[in-house]
Amino acid sequence: MIAIIDYGMGNLRSVLKAFEEVNSKAFITSSPVRLLKADKVVLPGVGAFGDAIREIKKRNLYNSLNEFIEKKRLFFGICLGMQLLFKKSEESSTEEGLSVLEGEVIGFSPTRKLKVPQIGWNQVELIGKHPLFKGIEDRSYFYFAHSYYVKPKQRSIIKGVTDYGVRFSSFLAKENIFAVQFHPEKSQKTGLKILKNFDKL
Repeated sequence: MIAIIDYGMGNLRSVLKAFEEVNSKAFITSSPVRLLKADKVVLPGVGAFGDAIREIKKRNLYNSLNEFIEKKRLFFGICLGMQLLFKKSEESSTEEGLSVLEGEVIGFSPTRKLKVPQIGWNQVELIGKHPLFKGIEDRSYFYFAHSYYVKPKQRSIIKGVTDYGVRFSSFLAKENIFAVQFHPEKSQKTGLKILKNFDKL
């Protein structure tokens, strides 16, 4: 079973419905106990980095999430859930993230040609092959909605990049950890394919 983590932020029902559409068994939970009993975990998210971490800690999910990941069990971060894997974000000077991946989260610099946040469809240029993107063509379009992006210290974990004024990491993979900056649950057939692939891993 796939646990979709509820920490009071994010479009949980959309993620659950998307998994159900590809016949994957998933459930929403804010219980640290149920989280640790799950086969796989999905951390979605929409909102601010600092608020998210505070809510995760308030629900006693912080240590459980780290424990789940440390045990090398499959973890999938979506949008803000990707950013929360890092320690620091320019969006919050006081709160530290899960600190699972080394690097930082930085904001786009708005210009007359570059609207922030990035909202809409954009391409993901794949770097090598990965089972999460099995059956998906390189430079496929996915739906994005974000003002910040991750900058990993370890370049080898970058498996996909997207161009929006700068080339930023939109797909990361390291051992049992997978994360995307876009919303697969809002990305039609290609997004559903990613969720199905995650279920099969």
